Amino acid sequence: MRASAFIIFFSIVFTIYFLVNFYIYKHGLMAIPKESPYRSIFIWGFWTIVCCFPIGRIVERFWTSPVMDAVIWIGSFWLAAMLFLFIATLTIDMVRLSNLIVPWFDRAFGSSFEQVKLYTFVGIFAGTFVTVLAGHINAVWTRVSHYNITIAKNAGNIGKLRVVAASDIHMGTIIAQRRIGKLVRLVNEQKPDIVLFAGDIVDEDLGPVIRRNLGSKLEQIRSKYGTYAITGNHEYIGGAESAVKYLEQHKIKVLRDKAELIDSAFYVAGREDRESQRMAGFKRKEVAELLASTDKSKPIILLDHQPYSLEKASDAGADIQLSGHTHHGQIWPLSYITKAIFELSSGYLVKGNTHFFVSNGYGSWGPPVRLGNRPEIIVLDITFKK
Repeated sequence: MRASAFIIFFSIVFTIYFLVNFYIYKHGLMAIPKESPYRSIFIWGFWTIVCCFPIGRIVERFWTSPVMDAVIWIGSFWLAAMLFLFIATLTIDMVRLSNLIVPWFDRAFGSSFEQVKLYTFVGIFAGTFVTVLAGHINAVWTRVSHYNITIAKNAGNIGKLRVVAASDIHMGTIIAQRRIGKLVRLVNEQKPDIVLFAGDIVDEDLGPVIRRNLGSKLEQIRSKYGTYAITGNHEYIGGAESAVKYLEQHKIKVLRDKAELIDSAFYVAGREDRESQRMAGFKRKEVAELLASTDKSKPIILLDHQPYSLEKASDAGADIQLSGHTHHGQIWPLSYITKAIFELSSGYLVKGNTHFFVSNGYGSWGPPVRLGNRPEIIVLDITFKK
């Protein structure tokens, strides 16, 4: 990743992060009486937890230990809590604004207003804790999404093909041995002919992946034609070249703006992630250019991490496109944002002659929490007809 892009990206992220936390902190402080002994506990505890995520993500690049793992886990859970606390605080400010327009607090609460503020504060934090816990349980409850489709093309001697696909695994400190082991078991249980990973296999920094030897888990995936993958934006954030080298050392073939003919029957084509130019300084191929050398009479499966401009894949002759990236918002209500940005935020869509699939992703970025959707792997049973 280019140094300038790295500095700009993380400067924006951390500025927003600390401004949101300061907004929550000021409102929390207003709810605690000045004479309360819990006031100092709140101040120190709040900022200690806030600092866990940035400190943990920086330090894990150089040092891994159980203590640092705990710091990262606490910081990651806080990201989810921060979202819900921000929404709750914003809602309270809207209520306060209504009181400025039509004063009603005194009539409703009178002298008990200070107690109401404290109880509201405690209730919001307790509700947030329960919500984050429920979201974490949901985040490890992976579903298998099964689709049956027909492609009106000749695939040689192959009449049917089972594809197992996953995206957004985010291997690292949070998605480590246990979750990767579960992924491998789930994939192998489907008895795939080919396995496809649609980007963001590594969660930014490769160090925790190497130190935990997570690649050895991926080597246990079994399929007839092997495992193919593409880069995602997180590979570029952490350094795409080193991530690709590591994956290929562990029996995963990474397609970088390349189409490969499998068993003289069908193609798997993989695009570089769209962040390649901004973060690494080179422009990826357009879909039409990528597929120009393929035999369009044969089935073509395209992997493109970020599902923008779906019509380009359809116009270029791809029969199937597999994508991820969106996490379908990962945590409600962020799904409304991904639905607004992407034509397909999650699930299945036919556009022209192309079947599009966007996965919610297997892992999670930041908080190990999902609300409003579940992690998944996708199973495609494809029938070819001449």
